[in-house]
Amino acid sequence: MPNIKSSKKSVKTDKIQTIANNDYLARVKNSIKKVEKAVKDKNVELANTELKTFISNIDKAYSKGLVKKNTCARQKSRLNKKVKEMAN
Repeated sequence: MPNIKSSKKSVKTDKIQTIANNDYLARVKNSIKKVEKAVKDKNVELANTELKTFISNIDKAYSKGLVKKNTCARQKSRLNKKVKEMAN
């Protein structure tokens, strides 16, 4: 346990920020699963709406520094490709 006052505060804020970060990452992972489930069920409308929410979720995670730039682009590209192939 830290002795310095600023370090004590830092531990508290780190805990809160970790919870928030985990929430953003959980949203990304859940939205990936929803898109893949819609693709598997061949539901075009649901897949498109879930893809839009996934893109906004992963962009928010990227803007907060939780996901790297190329990881964000790769995941968006792969899911977009799956949805387009399913639509054809």
